[in-house]
Amino acid sequence: MNNKKKHQTVLLKETIQSLKIKKNGIYVDGTFGEGGHSIKILEKLGENGTLYAIDQDPEAIKIAKKITDHRFHIIHGNFAEIDLFFKKNKIKKKIDGIILDLGVSTMQIMSKKRGFSFNLDGPLDMRMNPKIGISASKWINQEKINKIYKVLKYFGEEKFSKRIAEAIKKTRKKKPIITTLELSNLIKSHIPWEKRHKHPATKSFQAIRIFINQEINLLKIFLDKILKFLNYKGRISIISFHSLEDRLVKQFMIKNSKNPHFLNKIPLKENEILQLYQKKLKIIHRIFPTKKEIINNPRSRSAILRTAELKN
Repeated sequence: MNNKKKHQTVLLKETIQSLKIKKNGIYVDGTFGEGGHSIKILEKLGENGTLYAIDQDPEAIKIAKKITDHRFHIIHGNFAEIDLFFKKNKIKKKIDGIILDLGVSTMQIMSKKRGFSFNLDGPLDMRMNPKIGISASKWINQEKINKIYKVLKYFGEEKFSKRIAEAIKKTRKKKPIITTLELSNLIKSHIPWEKRHKHPATKSFQAIRIFINQEINLLKIFLDKILKFLNYKGRISIISFHSLEDRLVKQFMIKNSKNPHFLNKIPLKENEILQLYQKKLKIIHRIFPTKKEIINNPRSRSAILRTAELKN
């Protein structure tokens, strides 16, 4: 892999502190990546502690397999499948903490062959797991233009989404768009921008990546499942980099931190009674990166860490 750049784990210290790690607890790193969080969790765990790490990227799995620690277990897959992993690995105890670091890693961005970067020329792929789903190139060249426009607008909040979609339509009629720079240059030449601002393809690449990997849907699935796997006073910490992701996490924590309100409705239905006894969260905090971290690691500028704890 060329153009190597050292990975800096965003909000590392704050995330590890947010977990309030118990020496002999059971923890899950739902997005192993290059192992920044996992390594720090292992440093805090005692001899009888356990850490399960999950990642869908085969390259991340290769890195994880180099960790020779009896307390560490790596699982190849997506965090949204946490229930299947627990069943397959016969994990019966509930976990004391789980972290998710959403988005894309430096390792993925800096690899030309992965197709995540609009600055490096390579195949337009963008899949977290290259063996699952279709590549961004295949999708761009066969999808209806109206759908491409909606993806750019919704997931990228790109105000020139219609103009970019029309440019894609015209270009692919002549020849398919197969590389990152072909798409990047196409976007750059069709929307106004100034060099002092961020690259004009930033939002579009982000939108396509989120869509191709179904990142929002998988986060929703995960949030719907996670409470039943948390131990009493177990903590969930999630770092998000996109407003849609952060909104989901925020709404999930707020919804599960409040008692249901039935406006003195009597009698209550069975499902309403059950809601009164559902497990509830206590919101711990919301943390942003410091100015110093943003200067040292520009990728952290849009990061938000939210943490909540299971009350009962």
